[in-house]
Amino acid sequence: MTEQAARKPFLYVVVCAAGIAADVSKLITAAQERDWETGVIATPVAMNGFFDTAAVEALTGRPIRSAWRTPAEPRPFPAPDAVVVAPATFNTVNKWAAGIADTLALGTLCEAAGLGVPIAVLPCVADALAAHPAYRDSLERLRDMGVRFGEPYTGEPGDDGARPEFGWERALDLLERG
Repeated sequence: MTEQAARKPFLYVVVCAAGIAADVSKLITAAQERDWETGVIATPVAMNGFFDTAAVEALTGRPIRSAWRTPAEPRPFPAPDAVVVAPATFNTVNKWAAGIADTLALGTLCEAAGLGVPIAVLPCVADALAAHPAYRDSLERLRDMGVRFGEPYTGEPGDDGARPEFGWERALDLLERG
C-alpha cells in the first residue's frame, strides 16, 4: 500500500475567539473517532486563553498553527481533505467572505474555498451581531461558494437558565452530507 493510500484524511480545525472554544477538544475527539487526523489553526486572539492549547496539541499530536511560516520552513500539516471552522465568529465570517487574509486562519480559509476543499462552519454569533446586514451578506456569499453552515449558536441561556450544548459533531455531519 502506498503512503498516500494508507494516509487517513486530514481535517483542519480553525478555532476562533469565542468562549465555547474552550471545548474544541470535543470536536477533535469526535473527528478522530470518525478516522480523521486533525490539525488546529487558531486565530491570534483565540490563542490568548480561549482554549487549552497544551491539551489540544497533546490530543492532535501536532503544534497549533497561528502564525505564518517562512518559505524555508516545512509545511507542518498535509493539505486538508476538509476544513471545519468552529466556533466561527462574526469577525472571521465577515473577513473571510470579503477575501481578507490578514491571519493564517483567514488565509487558509480563503485558499481552501478557492481549491474547492469541503468546509463546514459552526457559527457562534450573538443575535445582535447576526442581525447586521454585512453578516447576512457574508453568509450568503460563503454559501454561494459551497461553504456548509450549521445552525447558529448564540450561547444565550434558554428558559430554564441553562446554556444549550454546542453541537460540535454537527460540523462533521455537514462534511459527510456532501
